[in-house]
Amino acid sequence: MELPVVVGVDGSDTASGALDWAAGMAALRGIPLRIVHASLWERYEGCLPASAADRPAERLRGETVLATAAGRGAPALKVMTDLVTDDPVTALLRAGQSAEAVVVGWRGRGELASLLLGSVGLGVAARAHCPVVVVRGRSGSVRGGTRRVAVGIAERERAAGPGAVSPLSPAVAFALREARLRDCGLEAVHAWRCAGPDDHGPRIAYAAERAGQGARRERDTAREGQDGRAGRADHARHAAAVLAGALAGALSDAAGTPAVPVTHRTVEGSARKALLDASDRADLLVVGARRRQGHFGLQLGPVNHAVLHHARCPVVVVPRS
Repeated sequence: MELPVVVGVDGSDTASGALDWAAGMAALRGIPLRIVHASLWERYEGCLPASAADRPAERLRGETVLATAAGRGAPALKVMTDLVTDDPVTALLRAGQSAEAVVVGWRGRGELASLLLGSVGLGVAARAHCPVVVVRGRSGSVRGGTRRVAVGIAERERAAGPGAVSPLSPAVAFALREARLRDCGLEAVHAWRCAGPDDHGPRIAYAAERAGQGARRERDTAREGQDGRAGRADHARHAAAVLAGALAGALSDAAGTPAVPVTHRTVEGSARKALLDASDRADLLVVGARRRQGHFGLQLGPVNHAVLHHARCPVVVVPRS
């Protein structure tokens, strides 16, 4: 059975942008689009009256939202609509159980202007067990103007050992497929840092400025600087190995399909900054998220929180058990 792309709509401008993005995703994959509008109107206004004229205003608004949304889809696209009596997060999580992906806008109708990411988008991205797309960022990137997909590579996505070829992680597999469907390049990003500030280079200048330093102290400091430079080189080599290991299965995965140009980018610094910088030159940023069995809280780390709130292009959170 074909799983649809699910998109949540509420009549806001950001939801309309999410709808257009979801329709494009469904069209690229040749699968249906399911449009969901969720409201708790029945719990507060009673059962649905027989007469359409007597329907609660919220029900009529929901029907209008869905009818308008369905009319925006491409004629060849199979579109389904659902008006659900539930809160939006619960409704979209339920719909996501049988979906290719769930797409949401970065802020919904009635969200406070001070919120960087709406509560619905955050709640779905943090709990869903299918990929979740939060459509945000510059209009050019939303429309696919840069022709690049970026994916963040975490340490745990490296292959088991030297020369080993592990299956692609869900995030890398999603990013590779998206790049192939879009006929564009893939940029894989891994950030690394040394263990501490003393690893970042020589402290000779600092030592020389201190009064009473002897030759032995200067020699020790110079040796520490050399060790620091060697440590940074080791970190850089390890980061390159992490990228190579995480993407080692890409060649076999692409057998019989068009090759995707892949750029490896290792960045010294924080993962947050590296991914936000990558989002500035990408149409889509893909990140992985670990889902722990039996854990019901928000399952997003600080880096994913940052990119969901600040990325300059749409973000896909791909869960990993």
